[in-house]
Amino acid sequence: MAGSTLWILSRERDRRGVTIAKMRITPNRMISETKVHPGYEWFTVLSGTVQLRLGERTILVREGQAAEFSTMTPHTIEAYEGPVEILTIFDHDGERAHLPGHRHPG
Repeated sequence: MAGSTLWILSRERDRRGVTIAKMRITPNRMISETKVHPGYEWFTVLSGTVQLRLGERTILVREGQAAEFSTMTPHTIEAYEGPVEILTIFDHDGERAHLPGHRHPG
């Protein structure tokens, strides 16, 4: 997706069925609307500031902070005032929603 780069850091899904990835998001990443899908997501901000939209709320998550949420809540993750890098963990449903075409062995 334009404005974002993803590096898969886990070789195999662990026993809990999660994928670990690093993401770089730039302000030019265009997201038209919030999304909902089954699952749960967690991320920590490595650099920059994330603008996390959860339902009607907008939360700024700064470097060194973390967020976790049910992905059944309408959500978007965007860069705020510059590029941002995050470390994220997707469960199996989050992997299917955010990494279409990516298939972990096992």
